Amino acid sequence: MPEARVNGQTIWYEDSGGNGPPVVFSHGFLMDREMFAENIAALVPAYRCIVWDQRGFGKTGPAAGAFTYWDSAADLLALLDHLGIPRAALAGMSQGGFIALRAALLAPERVSALVLMDTRSGIDAPETIAAFGGLDAEWRANGAQNVKPNLSGLLGIAHAPDAWFAKWDQIGREELHYPIAALAGRDDITARIAEIDAPALVIHGDADVAIAFEHGAALAAALPNSEPIVAVPGAGHAANMQSPELVNAALLEFLRRHLLTA
Repeated sequence: MPEARVNGQTIWYEDSGGNGPPVVFSHGFLMDREMFAENIAALVPAYRCIVWDQRGFGKTGPAAGAFTYWDSAADLLALLDHLGIPRAALAGMSQGGFIALRAALLAPERVSALVLMDTRSGIDAPETIAAFGGLDAEWRANGAQNVKPNLSGLLGIAHAPDAWFAKWDQIGREELHYPIAALAGRDDITARIAEIDAPALVIHGDADVAIAFEHGAALAAALPNSEPIVAVPGAGHAANMQSPELVNAALLEFLRRHLLTA
């Protein structure tokens, strides 16, 4: 089974294998490894692609207890240890970007490049954090059934929601509490972004309502070795799923220059 026992949690992952430069993909909140299927199909076999399900989601399942995104970053680094990978490119979408940035701060020598999709370094507005509390209460009371329409628009999956709705229906009423707490309670790492010197590419949907484009632009401006931000026209929060051709083209060009020539 593709499982790694790390930091008190069994993490489920998939590894394409091969001898190409490794790229690890980290998914967004309420998503799992499958959100990167079209992106990985474009990269294999030139790259060794690893995807994993974070605490609370996918085949990894419920979180064993309270955690932070620093803990999740440690999970990611421990997964690299489990796979015998000393250094990898980290690609993260939204919550996955929160984790990738923290991994780069914890162990900069392990990160060959960063691809940050629809994410940010800062924290959310007070009203958004309050809304997370409302989501927690609603999920505990009724599960996913009443929040699907709103969440599908917010997360940018309204174009193809059914598969994700089926996944959400499998998340128990008490099982989203710790992931929501990690999301709502994350710390602001904006002041530390200048410490990250890995080559970086920021990709952001220009119609993202969950994390506004301006936050992606600010992140690209703050990263010392970031390329110009790639705006995905008309795309919402899950730009990599809504416009895979554009995202894949940018991803492949960036990785070609920074990994295949390394």
